[in-house]
Amino acid sequence: MQTSYSLSRRRFLALGAAVAAGAAFSARAAQDWPAGKTITWVVPYPAGGSTDVLGRAIAQQLDALLAAHVIVDNRPGATGTIGAARVARAEPDGLTLLGTSIGPQAIAPHVLGKLTYDPVEDFAPVIMIGTIPHLLVVGKDQPFHTVADLITAAKKAPQSLAYASGGTGTILHMQGELLQQKSGARFLHVPYKGDTPALQDTLAGQVQFAFIPAAAALPHVRTGALRALAATSAQRLPALPQVPTMAEAGFSDFVVEQWQAVFAPAATPAPLIARLNAGIGRALQSPALTALAEQLGITLAGGTPQALDTTRRADFDKWGKVIRDAGIKPA
Repeated sequence: MQTSYSLSRRRFLALGAAVAAGAAFSARAAQDWPAGKTITWVVPYPAGGSTDVLGRAIAQQLDALLAAHVIVDNRPGATGTIGAARVARAEPDGLTLLGTSIGPQAIAPHVLGKLTYDPVEDFAPVIMIGTIPHLLVVGKDQPFHTVADLITAAKKAPQSLAYASGGTGTILHMQGELLQQKSGARFLHVPYKGDTPALQDTLAGQVQFAFIPAAAALPHVRTGALRALAATSAQRLPALPQVPTMAEAGFSDFVVEQWQAVFAPAATPAPLIARLNAGIGRALQSPALTALAEQLGITLAGGTPQALDTTRRADFDKWGKVIRDAGIKPA
């Protein structure tokens, strides 16, 4: 799969189709759409997770903001790519959306082999919902108090320190690979079926460390069950001002934030994208979404489709390189 996105013939044609469709979409239609219609918000994960909870909360807001009925359709499986494929094949009429995360769009395509869709070219960016920083944590009984402690021990005994992740190809796994590449240390990767069991075994001391979403790790850090060595955010987290960033711990270019975003099928007309962007942007400013984001540890973002496009392409290339350098072969 290509990791450099110059203006290919396929993309040129897609852009041309989008421009033509946008031109044909009259101002009156843009005002009326999508009143009285049903929008399907596809979540490529099971019900109950952060992506699903966010999608349902936004859908409730959009019912009023867009004068349309929004339903959430959970399509889990294959690290989020089954749901993504459903949206890639949908009509570009603005009535089918993908509420997803960094994994299916920027990481999984590099480790799952050939997909039925192109993770970049087959989707039109709508809006960034928000970002989730992570913490590098160890259990309370581990002897490590800094990232340097961890690296020193790993270099003395390669692959003696194990780290947990929610599965091969997840963002938690990728951060461990990135740390190996930047430090020269060698760890043992232990994949689990989800972030929760990975966190549980880190707490229990079955593995030495893990990268865990800040919201999930924070309660355990506060009780002392986990020790946070560093945050993957650009700045120190307000909730943990004493914990350094990975950059402060000596690792530059280690800002890793798990984003949540919305995409539509490629060639969706620009007026529809603009209408969806504005509606979801207003939803993100509501007190209900603000409170939910704080609970989930998500920094709400918003912004333009172009900003999301820049982020997804940069992350697709970044994690593709990490995966190739790690020698991880597509399944």
